[in-house]
Amino acid sequence: MSNSVHLQLASKSPRRREILQQLGVRFSVVSVDVPEKQDLGESPAEYVQRLASSKALAGYEKFPGIPTLGADTIVCCDEAVLEKPKDEEDFLSMMRRLSGRQHQVLTAVSLCNGSKQKTHLSQTDVSFRTISEAQMLAYWQTGEPQDKAGGYAIQGKGAVFVTHLQGSYSGVVGLPIEVLNTLLTEFDVPVWSL
Repeated sequence: MSNSVHLQLASKSPRRREILQQLGVRFSVVSVDVPEKQDLGESPAEYVQRLASSKALAGYEKFPGIPTLGADTIVCCDEAVLEKPKDEEDFLSMMRRLSGRQHQVLTAVSLCNGSKQKTHLSQTDVSFRTISEAQMLAYWQTGEPQDKAGGYAIQGKGAVFVTHLQGSYSGVVGLPIEVLNTLLTEFDVPVWSL
């Protein structure tokens, strides 16, 4: 089997790199700069798909010739998008909103090879138990929430808040394997490469 790269990942996320490694995809990482700001009147689903698509296209334009994967994950509650927390107060506001309730995690995945581009959306419903202020503050002190959409990591310490999940676990982590595999197959990107 050739050691050549079959895919470019337009994301800095270590979780997305881990999922691609888990699937045996031979990839490189390309750095892109796409502003993450929701447009006026843009739904959460439209927003996350636009970001994933823009990242894939930006990565492909930077290094054409290799299919490029872009992805973005957002957390929504009551149609409000919860991005990465700006500070402790922003984090606490998010946790109060999510505590004892269900929210949605939307992850869009987009693949571009120059001649075509496809974008798919994964939605997962996640339910949280009631979280005390002391637990919220203790979780913030772990440092884990700072760079996570919605202020938590389901694959980390934030898992203790989850009571139920319906949809894609890997989508909440940041790259839904079910959707990803469909795209990789369609674009002839091999998995299980040695």
